[in-house]
Amino acid sequence: MIRFIIQRLLLAIPVLFGVTLIIFTLTFVLPGAPARSAADRYATPEQVEAVRIRLGLDKPFHEQYLSYLGRLAHGDLGTSIESRKPVIEDMAKFLPATFELMLMAMTITVLIGIPLGVITGSGRRSWTNSLVRFLSVVGVGMPVFWSGLLLQLIFFGKLGWLPLDGRLSAGATPPPRLTGMYTIDALLAAQWATFGDALKHLILPALTLSFGLVASISRITHSSMLEVMRQDYIRTARAKGLSDQVVLYRHSLKNAFVPVLTTLGLQVGFLLAGSVLVENIFSWGGIGTYAWSGIFRLDIPVIMAVALATAVIFVFSNLVIDVLYTVVDPRIRHG
Repeated sequence: MIRFIIQRLLLAIPVLFGVTLIIFTLTFVLPGAPARSAADRYATPEQVEAVRIRLGLDKPFHEQYLSYLGRLAHGDLGTSIESRKPVIEDMAKFLPATFELMLMAMTITVLIGIPLGVITGSGRRSWTNSLVRFLSVVGVGMPVFWSGLLLQLIFFGKLGWLPLDGRLSAGATPPPRLTGMYTIDALLAAQWATFGDALKHLILPALTLSFGLVASISRITHSSMLEVMRQDYIRTARAKGLSDQVVLYRHSLKNAFVPVLTTLGLQVGFLLAGSVLVENIFSWGGIGTYAWSGIFRLDIPVIMAVALATAVIFVFSNLVIDVLYTVVDPRIRHG
């Protein structure tokens, strides 16, 4: 297992190297004037040129790229043009909020999407199957911004059950910072009232972000279960007199789980992309909000840092999926 993980980590190195090259190239040819953005609004052309030289934007592409790699090696992601602070400090502030949102959304996806797929893929024909398939089609086709506004209208505007936006209620004090995720930090500090408040604020954005994922996972689980249920070893297990529950959960689900894991790994990219819209709808204050602000203000260091962080998260989440493959099906590791 250790050798397998090391191999995957080594394969991730050229991928990340290629990602840095693509990100730097795209920002290099990005239209606009980063030096003008970094300078004062009323700066003269001479002052703008001085800023351009100070930032190294007057150098050839390869020199700028090598300089960028050198800064990355030392953990330097640059300085934000807007906040005038190191980008890595801003990222440390905003990333935990997005991780908390993604973790909750993925939990909802697994706890709802997989059981729905198992129910519809078990081979039993009922009104439940038709209903779940209908809801999955609706979920895949519904835009994130629309589902977010709809949930706000229902659960805040009409029912008043859940808060509209933010991570905590107005005037509430965040828990002592350990992970930056309010629900986990509140649990670790045994602040139950803060935990309940943070959880209530987390539900609506997490549901919004997971809506389409639940639909996708349920459909993939459904298709995979149908394929597995037709296999000879399933008929053999039933011929031995095993109960439907044993056949379904011990034999069928485990063998149908590899495509589901693949889809879960790919959905991390959807979570990261969807967080930009969801966080702005719910004023969440995570990396999506930070990315939107950086793009709007043409803050090049922020744009590059967010793109790189997104790529790293996606690569290593798929590394985790690769490891889980070997747990579900050891033949993959041996192969």
